[in-house]
Amino acid sequence: MQSENASTPGGVAPSPGHVGMGFREFVCLIAATMALVALAIDSMLPALPAIGQALHVSDANHRQLVVTAFLVGSGLGQPIYGTLADRYGRRPVLWGCLVAYALFALICALSKSFELLLAARALTGFFAAGTRVVAQTVVRDCYHGRTMARVMSLAFIVFMGVPILAPSIGQILLIFANWRWLFALLGGLATIVFIWSALRLPETLRPERRMPIDPRSIARAWRHVLTNRMSVGYALAMMLLSGALFGFVGSAQQIFVERFAVGNRFGLCFAAVAAAMGMAGYLNSRIVERVGMRKVSHTAVIIFVIMAALHLIAALAGVETLVMFILLQMLLMGAFGLTTSNFNAIAMEPMAAVAGTASSVQGAITQIGGGLIGAVIGQAYDGTTIPYSIGLALCGSGALAIVAITERGRLFRGYHQPPVTG
Repeated sequence: MQSENASTPGGVAPSPGHVGMGFREFVCLIAATMALVALAIDSMLPALPAIGQALHVSDANHRQLVVTAFLVGSGLGQPIYGTLADRYGRRPVLWGCLVAYALFALICALSKSFELLLAARALTGFFAAGTRVVAQTVVRDCYHGRTMARVMSLAFIVFMGVPILAPSIGQILLIFANWRWLFALLGGLATIVFIWSALRLPETLRPERRMPIDPRSIARAWRHVLTNRMSVGYALAMMLLSGALFGFVGSAQQIFVERFAVGNRFGLCFAAVAAAMGMAGYLNSRIVERVGMRKVSHTAVIIFVIMAALHLIAALAGVETLVMFILLQMLLMGAFGLTTSNFNAIAMEPMAAVAGTASSVQGAITQIGGGLIGAVIGQAYDGTTIPYSIGLALCGSGALAIVAITERGRLFRGYHQPPVTG
């Protein structure tokens, strides 16, 4: 079985990587950095009709491209930042991306056409990718195994506060200002994270681990990532589950407002589903070191498949109500919350020697593939939840199949591998 390290007394392994920064502050900074991505997506949802009207978007489904452009841009950027972070260090890459994120958020706020907005959104996502890559790489620099999964789960809890609150923040802001101020808010928050990281985050890449930028070194790092069974298998499984999540995010405004006519209660409905992911992340942080990443995540993905099947049956039978939809979504996204941190940690565990490259390559697989899958699910919206439910069922089943193949059928335990070094 691949090693899942036991924690040190107290549950958190001491790390020289963030000396001078307490554990709680470290987790909060990582979460805030990751939250810039979630906020850039979820705060937009209540504003999509206003954006479509202001920029003359005739097809309601095309408004979802505001989300899709960001996701695809983020996926395309991730392979670049891993290589840069492994060569120049984590801090300069993070700072450059935060500055560019703020700049293109401002361009989004000033856009006069839908095409310019989509281009600026894609570039915002392109640079947001660097914040995600560096955040995950910094965690891998400082922790590994089950402790890394716990740190990621704790960050995920704070991170999940964003999608819980973001739609409501968007709705409240729209009462007092137009949608352009949402993008100004994103730029302001990126500036705050930039100042925080500049003042408090030390460099976590040890000098002996810096990699030169040359084609052979890059090719070796990519080959290491793409030929490792755990790395590729769990990245592909996360891609499918992320496709289900992005399908929900892209379709949520239309499903809740058009299908179920919730009106101004959209933020509350979305928050209920997002809260389930946050609670699942907290639960994972409490149990993963004791139970193990595989037992938790493999059980959760099976639950995801069962709930997706029930959701599809209800949609096809025409018995779905708002309350039923929300409850099923909470169970589905709760199961997602029990997989994501663990799948990421399992995929990253054998990648210590090329953590930046691994984080970026795995993230690109997840983000580009998941974004495109989510776009297909969202663009299939036809006024019912049937296309959406089919998409979730296919994503969940595919993820379970990939995990089973990756582990050679040994779910919950994993198949034996040579000890991981480096």
